[in-house]
Amino acid sequence: MNILVIGSGGREHTLVWKIAKSPKTDRLYALPGNPGMADKAMCVEGIEITDNQAIVDFAQQHHIDLVVVGPEVPLTNGLVDAVEAAGIRAFGPSQAAAQIEGSKSFSKELMKKYHIPTAKYEVFTEAEKAKAYIRQEGAPIVIKADGLAAGKGVVVAMTETEALAAITDIMEDKEFGTAGSRVVIEEFMAGEEASLLCFTDGQTICPMISSQDHKRAYDGDKGPNTGGMGTYAPAPVMTEALLQETFDKILVPVIKAMSQEGKPYKGCLYAGLMITAEGPKVVEFNARFGDPETQVVLPLLESDLVEIMTACCDGTLAEQQIDWSKGAAVCVVMAAGGYPRAYRKGDKIKGLAEAQAAGSLVFHAGTAQKGADIVTNGGRVLGVVAKADNVRAAVDKAYQGAAMISFKDAFYRKDIAHRALNR
Repeated sequence: MNILVIGSGGREHTLVWKIAKSPKTDRLYALPGNPGMADKAMCVEGIEITDNQAIVDFAQQHHIDLVVVGPEVPLTNGLVDAVEAAGIRAFGPSQAAAQIEGSKSFSKELMKKYHIPTAKYEVFTEAEKAKAYIRQEGAPIVIKADGLAAGKGVVVAMTETEALAAITDIMEDKEFGTAGSRVVIEEFMAGEEASLLCFTDGQTICPMISSQDHKRAYDGDKGPNTGGMGTYAPAPVMTEALLQETFDKILVPVIKAMSQEGKPYKGCLYAGLMITAEGPKVVEFNARFGDPETQVVLPLLESDLVEIMTACCDGTLAEQQIDWSKGAAVCVVMAAGGYPRAYRKGDKIKGLAEAQAAGSLVFHAGTAQKGADIVTNGGRVLGVVAKADNVRAAVDKAYQGAAMISFKDAFYRKDIAHRALNR
């Protein structure tokens, strides 16, 4: 098969790395891709990931058999619909189904209607009414921009002052543009977070291995929220009983609900969970593989990813046997100084070959090629991943790899997987 992966981050590098292992893969393209993928895929520059027609034209010209859509923006922009209309398989949900991530109010209303456990919430389009609700409810409280905000449109406000400031930033100062013209305000849920991704063809649901992300920028879960500073899998908080409860009360009902709403969902569904005293509740749904969760989940997948994706497209997932390795994987994200706020680009990265030679998987998230050098080109620059028999060994191996890599003002959290190690 000729396969085209859409996207340029660490998630897409991981997808390319795994897809390249499949004997079903003939030619592999990444649009636009990044320098880390260049040894596995032909990187396609000059086409925007939001230009559906140009992508369809490229797919037809290069006899693409499967398009794998990585990021959320092309999904909510209807790329899957456009590709399928041209008679080409696409892995990912339709534009209508991708609303589950593209609109937090749609997602919350769906959960309310179908009794899927989640936090109590209200939706606001006027800043003053939102602020009045915050004063009424008090803190801690959670404020979310309704639309897509690259994983950064959520403020967990521990004080009323912080919550009111978040409304000013999101709704009045338009920190996230039109994504913040509507906000969802939720009750604060106490507990431990976990992520559970699943493959689905719209009927059959196959959960992946659980994982746990670290959203805050600094050690001890301090600092601003980011797109994710590291992750590990499996997450010990997700016991067999909790996995079954999540499957029965969240995954099965939401896939059924999407079908009943006339928006059948296929591809990868990401459930961000809070494990509360009452059981698992949904923090958010994403319409694609998580980043950086993908970087630890896919290295533990032993089955052929291309076969699974094709089955999701064709409605034959029930026929697939999906196997996972018994070990653990850890990802340490190396970020540019200043991230998630202003940061520099263009700094030379050293030590990549050494880290890989020592056994680390190094997934590029924000890099560029400059002559013979790989340089920084984003806030989250690299994901250094290690697999081992257990979390402790994987943590040690991942940090050994990260220590071999350097670029100006690089930083990374030193406590990835601390919850698992301290249980």
